[in-house]
Amino acid sequence: MIKNAIPLFHCETGDNVVIESMSIQGAMRRRLLDLGFVKGAQLEILQKSPLGDPAAYRVNNTTIALRKEESSQIFVKEAHDEYI
Repeated sequence: MIKNAIPLFHCETGDNVVIESMSIQGAMRRRLLDLGFVKGAQLEILQKSPLGDPAAYRVNNTTIALRKEESSQIFVKEAHDEYI
């Protein structure tokens, strides 16, 4: 894991973050990569269900819902002005 990176699951609605790494393996990793979950991609946290699982994220103008199981294995940092 990258220093100061946090799991995507811990981000709040409205946050803008940048992907640093993923520890997901197998078919789910390939699927997320195909959807744009690559290092350096900007994500916006759109909303979380009342219990927090699943949550909706926007990457490359696409809205994707992920469960805690997946989002806790994606590590992100806060987006700075150069990403926005």
